[in-house]
Amino acid sequence: MGQNKLFAGPRLRRLRAGLKLTQSAMAAALGISPSYLNLLERNQRPLTVQILLRLAEVYDVDLSVLRAQSGDGLQAGLKQAFADPLLASELPGPQELVDLAETTPNAAAGIIKLYRAYKETEARLSDLSVLLAGQGKVLDAAGSRLPLDEVRELFEDRAHYFPRVDAEAEALAGRIALGDDAYGVLRGHLRQAHDISVRLLPPDAMPLWRRRFDRHSRRLFLSERLSAADRLREVAVEVAGLALSDAIHAEVASLPLASDEARRLAMLEVTRYAGRALTMPYGAFQAAAERVGYDVDLLAARFQTGFADVAGRLTSLVRQAAPGVPFFMMEVDAAGNRLQRAGAQGFPLRRFGGGCVKLAVHAAFAEPGRLIVEDVVLPDGTAYVTIARTLDGLQTGARERVRRTAILLACDVAFRHKLNYAGPGPASDPVAIGPACRLCERPACLSRAEPPLTRPLGLDAWVGGLSAFDFQ
Repeated sequence: MGQNKLFAGPRLRRLRAGLKLTQSAMAAALGISPSYLNLLERNQRPLTVQILLRLAEVYDVDLSVLRAQSGDGLQAGLKQAFADPLLASELPGPQELVDLAETTPNAAAGIIKLYRAYKETEARLSDLSVLLAGQGKVLDAAGSRLPLDEVRELFEDRAHYFPRVDAEAEALAGRIALGDDAYGVLRGHLRQAHDISVRLLPPDAMPLWRRRFDRHSRRLFLSERLSAADRLREVAVEVAGLALSDAIHAEVASLPLASDEARRLAMLEVTRYAGRALTMPYGAFQAAAERVGYDVDLLAARFQTGFADVAGRLTSLVRQAAPGVPFFMMEVDAAGNRLQRAGAQGFPLRRFGGGCVKLAVHAAFAEPGRLIVEDVVLPDGTAYVTIARTLDGLQTGARERVRRTAILLACDVAFRHKLNYAGPGPASDPVAIGPACRLCERPACLSRAEPPLTRPLGLDAWVGGLSAFDFQ
């Protein structure tokens, strides 16, 4: 009998709205109380035969309108949209799709149209990319500055330091006393202060994510692919995003960004910075760095973090009361793609460049895991101490290739005496580098890939130089 009951509250409500009637007016015409009509519209009571007959009699309503399962098609479309990886984590269960389709069908139809338009645009862009690649062409986005480019350039050009975030992160670290088990303490803080539990899931349960926060169940899921240092970073970022929200928003609001998308990307970057500041509080980290001669591995062991996290933190030691060595860093992959650049005084792009293939950050890929310390000198005589090493990404499966990148950490040779890596003078002749081939005028460079823009090519048929490109 229960299966024959008709619950059609949202359709009844739409019918009443279409007739422009109040609940009181329709209830009076049907001979029921307004409160009972309200229960009917909220699907807390089924429509009886008597009420259906009365609706047909008073309003000349086709009862098939109330009986039609108009939400079925919408539910299928919504199910397809919310199965997309972009939205897959937004719903706790299928009942919300049913409610959305039944209660607000027009809004549901609009969501489906937007999703279909998004998929069609995605398909057209994919087809265009294939077509251009087949013709040997590449889309040139240089004319339109992307939000990611805007954020990267801004962060690379300024000091890698956010004083409000650093101060509040240091205070929070003192209150919760991270101690020798930072990961356990931060997990406990999430549970006690924010009612969020942390759970590790195997890769097959999280095939697309390293971390995912489920707002409905208040659980932070972490992939088992993450190392211990990676797990600490993710939990710290979650704590920082919640506890230091005001300071993070204030720092981002002070940045000259042109679009909402750029501000969103900046928010992610500053939140990651806040996570590092929480696990490596400024005062304790700067004092420890001075004690161990800025030894990255020793600092990573002391603060239970990774090489990349320590390298990034070293670039932020510019507090006026307790400055550190002004490091700058860059991370690249094996193809030479720039992944990040930062510096205590901004990344010295105009002086140092970072595009020279003779830098140890490129040679490091031939010796994975080995720390390479070298002095380098630019054509103008400026010299730096450089520290390079490869980093392996997330844990991979048997048939997966590890994602390997390389970090270059550098500072002016004037700070050599403070580093555990080098003595008072260079161990060997410094490596002669340039900012980039197109900007470098060093003659007879065996590694030159392009001629300099500032010199004419040497086109002497009788003489061939050591470089691939001779110039005058």
